[in-house]
Amino acid sequence: MNEKPLILVTNDDGITAPGIRSLIRIMNKIGDVVVVAPDSPQSGMGHAITVDNVLHCNPITVDDGPQIEYSCSGTPADCVKMAINEILNRKPDLCVSGINHGSNSSINVIYSGTMSAAVEAGIEGIPAIGFSLLDFKWHADFKASEDFVKKITLSALENGISEGTVLNVNIPKLSKKEIKGIKVCRQANGYWKEDFDKRTSPFGKEYYWLSGEFVNKDGGEDTDVWALENGFISVVPVQFDLTAHHMIQKLNSWGL
Repeated sequence: MNEKPLILVTNDDGITAPGIRSLIRIMNKIGDVVVVAPDSPQSGMGHAITVDNVLHCNPITVDDGPQIEYSCSGTPADCVKMAINEILNRKPDLCVSGINHGSNSSINVIYSGTMSAAVEAGIEGIPAIGFSLLDFKWHADFKASEDFVKKITLSALENGISEGTVLNVNIPKLSKKEIKGIKVCRQANGYWKEDFDKRTSPFGKEYYWLSGEFVNKDGGEDTDVWALENGFISVVPVQFDLTAHHMIQKLNSWGL
């Protein structure tokens, strides 16, 4: 009898977020599930790790299911490190992160705690996928995405993910019937044009709220942004070797 795959589940919205609860239910149909996730929201943490404080990681039961769960006081990357080094007795066959409440397409991948957890797993040689739904609401409806998440996960387990690469999956906010399919894409060239909303507190102190708008500089029809705007789920292979290889020859010409 074949051993079930061991699947590590994490996220950045916190262990009680509806998105991760949906992801856990899906993964329970595929393999043996261990959850190590933040005890509070950690959105926008990127690849931060805890170096100036202690970490707490405790068993927890959030809802019924065969999964084993731990709540961690650290960041998403901390959760993966803790799972691999302290909790699991063997290397996971797959790490899945999410389902995030909100988009992680284009440049958002840089800031995303969801994707940084997946990248941390990838660094450890574990195939990994980050899943995100383009709905920031806490009570977002994840049902339309569940079959697609299962399909992508099973395909990854069957075919493997290339070493040094993780998958960034974004799902449009549509019904199951409205989703046109899955597209393998590249990351769109875009950025956030920030705006800081300056305010004054009742005590006379100035403070700021970060806001802004996303600017898509990319007109290509092979990007994640195009796919999502046209009703497709986007799958982008992300590498975490940040070397700009095309720049090496030019730098060598500087005579450094």
